[in-house]
Amino acid sequence: MNRRSFLNTAGILTAAARAAAQDAPKAPEAPKPAYTGPVFKIGNIGCGGRGTFVTGIIAENPGLKLTAACDYFEDKVKAYGEKFGIAADKQFTGLDGYKKMLEHVDAVAIHSPPFFHVQQAIDAVAAGKHVLIAKPVAIDVAGCETIRQLAKDAAAKGIVVLADVQCRGDAIFQEGIKRIHDGAIGDLTFGECHYEADLIPLQSQEDTPEARLKNWIRFRDLGGDIITEQNIHALDIVSWAFGRPTRISGTCGRGGRPDNVGDASDHFALLFEFKKGAVTFASRQYTAWGSPFLCDNRFVGTKGAFQSKFGGRVMIRAGKENFWGGGESKNLYRSGSVTNVETFRAAIADKNPNGNPTIEGAVETTLLTLFGEFAAKAGHAVTWDEFIAGAKSSAPDLNGLKA
Repeated sequence: MNRRSFLNTAGILTAAARAAAQDAPKAPEAPKPAYTGPVFKIGNIGCGGRGTFVTGIIAENPGLKLTAACDYFEDKVKAYGEKFGIAADKQFTGLDGYKKMLEHVDAVAIHSPPFFHVQQAIDAVAAGKHVLIAKPVAIDVAGCETIRQLAKDAAAKGIVVLADVQCRGDAIFQEGIKRIHDGAIGDLTFGECHYEADLIPLQSQEDTPEARLKNWIRFRDLGGDIITEQNIHALDIVSWAFGRPTRISGTCGRGGRPDNVGDASDHFALLFEFKKGAVTFASRQYTAWGSPFLCDNRFVGTKGAFQSKFGGRVMIRAGKENFWGGGESKNLYRSGSVTNVETFRAAIADKNPNGNPTIEGAVETTLLTLFGEFAAKAGHAVTWDEFIAGAKSSAPDLNGLKA
């Protein structure tokens, strides 16, 4: 048999073996045991895209029962109620409608525009309700510190407060960051972080208070700037690995969007400096002629390099002792929240908030994004102390909106 015949025959045998393996009967998966634990009533605040998406995950969890919802806009909460089978008398509207909702639930999921997160969490905990809060937890320094303290006070009372940050709920990311902290890539020297996404379309073309609320993502005082509201997914990995920055410099601006609605930036370019190492960061939120979505990081140390993609490969390139093949965090936008929702339910059932540990990381990452925004708009390098001294609270004009 010559070489070509051998390869052809080997190929045929391999294909046959593969086909046989595919046709072989598979052992049936063992059915999951029926859930017999307690069921907690949960209400959702904010019935837009993210709120509806996470509610789908909540509805799949047998330990949680969706019983109420609130959104400022009646059409939003009505459509949401029809989708998830919520009684009409448990659908609430207006800025303060969630306060009435609290009377009917054990827990709340907060998916409103980020400015409202802090007060809604305060009121929920004051009413004795457990809180699942979407990123970002706040859009100013004062709000971040309020949420940090609120989580500690809630834990002391047995109330669960959990931040739904997808990467932190993923086992592959958890293992990768643990290896960084354990020294797998040595001393951190530099890194790069990217977040690039297309424009989120306007929800209203009108110039009214309610149209402004519909387009909240374009207004810094309602949603935070894009670095906080959207780029936080990528920068969370930077904060997780490197800690708190000591100095930031860079720029931001508005130039790629086809309209002038709002005051949020559409691009950032920053240098984060840490006690050890530095990270460059670039982002855009406008259409870039087919450029792919990016939410990734690469950190280089003295012994190796860590790389990650949101919904892609997470691994460490290093010598034999520290190399780690990692894995792919597929469909992370969903899988991370599935884990977080289950962690939330389990903590409530166990009556053990365990100090509400997810809040600390969520607060520190939010502060990192706010620090980056502050430095970009200052137009020069800014230290952490200068940032804290100059930070201002967000105070949107809510006149014209119904309570």
